[in-house]
Amino acid sequence: MDKRDLLMKMENIALIGAGGKMGCRISDNLRKGVRKVNYVETGLRGIERLAERGIVPTPQQEALQDADIVILAVPDTAIGDVAAGVVPAMKPGALLILLDPAAAYIGKLPNRKDVAYFVAHPCHPPVFNDETTPEARRDFFGGVAAKQAIVCALMQGREEDYVRGELAAKEMYAPVMRSHRITVEQMAMLEPTMAETISSMMVTVLGEAMEEAVKRGVPYEAAKDFMLGHINIQLGIVFEKVNPFSDACLVAIEYGRKAIIKEGWRELYNPDKVYEQIDAMLHPEKLQLLKFGE
Repeated sequence: MDKRDLLMKMENIALIGAGGKMGCRISDNLRKGVRKVNYVETGLRGIERLAERGIVPTPQQEALQDADIVILAVPDTAIGDVAAGVVPAMKPGALLILLDPAAAYIGKLPNRKDVAYFVAHPCHPPVFNDETTPEARRDFFGGVAAKQAIVCALMQGREEDYVRGELAAKEMYAPVMRSHRITVEQMAMLEPTMAETISSMMVTVLGEAMEEAVKRGVPYEAAKDFMLGHINIQLGIVFEKVNPFSDACLVAIEYGRKAIIKEGWRELYNPDKVYEQIDAMLHPEKLQLLKFGE
């Protein structure tokens, strides 16, 4: 690590929402480092979680006065309101780190040019990995024992701010095996569109498909073993190119595609559709107003 990285590692951090689900994960990792971290939390349950870790929360205003880096570990739906109170109090040259691109993509951040905006999101430990310890093999989310990649984007700021943000992100999400630099727009295509709107939806349908077989008389354990084993080889075929699907399976795939998948689904990646997905996520009541398939 060069002198500049060492200096950056000495920057003070304010972690907003330190006692939340994601905040606790980040708190646990930042405590292993050498930086001064002020942990900000106002919720009673969050304060209790911090107390279990021997952490006493710092008032937000006090934490922001001292912060070179501010991390917002709060729900996406709260980012706009929280950022409106946090960003004006940040010192010039400070770096704001978001854990998700949604609020940044949809324009929920205050307009302030003398602070930098950075987004960092975990890829989570991959299905195909070399983990050997029980703890790492059960670390599905990452940030504890299993290695994972991360994606990072600089929304505004100098090139040095990207380096500062990436260095902090690697500590937040450790152990990190790779870091990919992309844009906020590209990150929004990965999440929500690819990873949530499409992938999470499809995995949910896989679970429902298994439950349907169980409802129709297949023993639960038999159905689960059959489904998970086939998912494993299917992922291997598609993503690792281990061998092709059989001719009969290709026919079944096409049958399923015609029965289930709508034409034009790739339009979900269009900017207006990405915006629509994020807007619905941040304002769930709007989902009922959207028209599908018309």
